[in-house]
Amino acid sequence: MASPHSPTVRRRRLALELRRLREAAKLTCEEAAEELECSASKISRVETGRVSVSPRDVRDLLAIYGVPEDQRDGLVQLARESRQKGWWHAFGDSVHPHFGTYLGLENAASQIRLYKTARIPTLLQTEDYARAVHAAGRVGGQFGSDDRQFALQMERRRQASVNPPRVWAVLDEGALRRQVGGPEVTRQQLEYLCEVSSSPNLFLQVIPFSGGAYVAMDLPFVILSFPDPVDPDVVCMGYPTGCLWIEDMAEVDRYNLFFHHLQATALSFDDSVALITSVLKEL
Repeated sequence: MASPHSPTVRRRRLALELRRLREAAKLTCEEAAEELECSASKISRVETGRVSVSPRDVRDLLAIYGVPEDQRDGLVQLARESRQKGWWHAFGDSVHPHFGTYLGLENAASQIRLYKTARIPTLLQTEDYARAVHAAGRVGGQFGSDDRQFALQMERRRQASVNPPRVWAVLDEGALRRQVGGPEVTRQQLEYLCEVSSSPNLFLQVIPFSGGAYVAMDLPFVILSFPDPVDPDVVCMGYPTGCLWIEDMAEVDRYNLFFHHLQATALSFDDSVALITSVLKEL
């Protein structure tokens, strides 16, 4: 796994527990906010893990929820840990807030299952391929300089390689055939995929065009799993201006089912590498 101490995961764990305790106390967000003398939207943001919360506010909330005093210290400490800075904070305004949340979860994941249709996943990109993707996506950049954003992506890859998570990637054949950065850059990228396909932490499958229609074929997504059972899976789907998070357990279970179908539809590991090799020969 990448990091067992991600502040983002700590914040998410704290958020889930605070919501559970509020509901156990039979209080609404509005009622809790009135007691804490803050807005209901603040309580909501805290309970979704999108913002950090001070240890003092946690202690006050636990008192409002009737949690015995001798049971509060663990959650107060969790609040302190959740406010620590992750590696991505060094890049300042180059990190979109939604993307910062994703980086924190990715950094702590023990398993990453992802499905891509149009491009190679970031964690499997060569530097030249990544640069071409980055250059193509520069539209009204409002989060730091282009060089800074690209450096962020490179550091993201480096962080993932230090203690690599288990990655299971299912790609549509279209991701292989799209020439990103031209034939030579694409060739190097596909050669790199063949090279890393034998890595013990990577499981790579491709769904061929000949496979026809399949479940979720136009819906790229990522499922992040964590080493501690107390931290449930989360599904993420990115879009140009942010991310959609799915944490409802029933919905996450559906995406796990989708991914099982994608695995079953895709070629075997060996046949997937053979398809990548055949695409290479056509370049």
